[in-house]
Amino acid sequence: MTTSHHPRALTDSHGRTVNYIRLSITDRCNLRCFYCRAGKDTPFMSHDEILRYEELLELIGIAEEMGVRKVRLTGGEPLVRRDFMDFFERAVTAYPNMDFRMTTNGVLLAPIAPRLKELGLRAVNISLDTLDPGRFKEITGLDAFGAVWEGIQACMDAGIQVKLNAVAMRGVNEADLPGFIELARNNPVHVRFIEFMPVGGGTTWETDRFWSSEDVLKEAGKYAELIPMPGPPRNSNFDEEAGNSRPSKPYTSGPARMYRIEGGQGALGVISALTNHFCDACNRLRISSDGRLRTCLFSDKEYKLRPALRHPKLGRESVKKIITQCGAIKPIGHEILKQLTRERRAVCDKRMSSIGG
Repeated sequence: MTTSHHPRALTDSHGRTVNYIRLSITDRCNLRCFYCRAGKDTPFMSHDEILRYEELLELIGIAEEMGVRKVRLTGGEPLVRRDFMDFFERAVTAYPNMDFRMTTNGVLLAPIAPRLKELGLRAVNISLDTLDPGRFKEITGLDAFGAVWEGIQACMDAGIQVKLNAVAMRGVNEADLPGFIELARNNPVHVRFIEFMPVGGGTTWETDRFWSSEDVLKEAGKYAELIPMPGPPRNSNFDEEAGNSRPSKPYTSGPARMYRIEGGQGALGVISALTNHFCDACNRLRISSDGRLRTCLFSDKEYKLRPALRHPKLGRESVKKIITQCGAIKPIGHEILKQLTRERRAVCDKRMSSIGG
């Protein structure tokens, strides 16, 4: 199923090369984080709407043929989907040259961490907004901090690179910053604070809750000496985990500004999606669990891939054509964001759990 030739990279009209796909496995989640999925009655997609595992594998193969080198499996929460581990084993077996990553809330992670490492998972992003068990329950609606902590420990023990993603929210998790810094000081983990974005209809975003990246860094400077970590040149052969110039797989740049903690093992970073956009270096596309291609997080424009995948006379080549044509007109998200801000609208109408992170 792998290709032996070097495919032509997918490039948009702004000269940006796409080599990274975020692929949502499901929109279902075992948490109810108030900023992501507001309301107890928020509906999930039906079983028939969700892409089959065979279709997800097909999409990974199409992406590889189009020059994609990194696939991040997301949700919802990917680990709640039945037989996920069987799917993951099939994926890494079929596409051994693909750099697979995963984003998870960590609740179900601990028992499978060793097997994920055996299958070749190099890094995992774990969503964790607080180190306080009580606050965790308030944010997520579930008393599961202990399970997440066990998942983090299991990944570190297995040798999987751990990146913790915390949504920065004033009045919610400001008090957790010193603890996260100590965690990164004493362990080889990357902690990234992400600016709270007004995503989805019925968003709980408020101006008073917004905690900018610059303010996070200013506060963090009280607890540690932060040394900027220079990023490698875009599309260079740099391994971000090994820190060398000749990795086994290509480096793909990300949106975080990272800082090494003086005298520590880990790093602290910020993702300033609202105040300091990174659209000029965006290298990713998103595919939702129902097979909709989304070329920009800030744009609600989506393109249906599932009908072509399931049509007996269309299939693979038609899907490639859709991705090529839609990827070529990938917008500059910051321009959309400015317009939405003027209109005092949410960044996008769709919930993050449905988009795929």
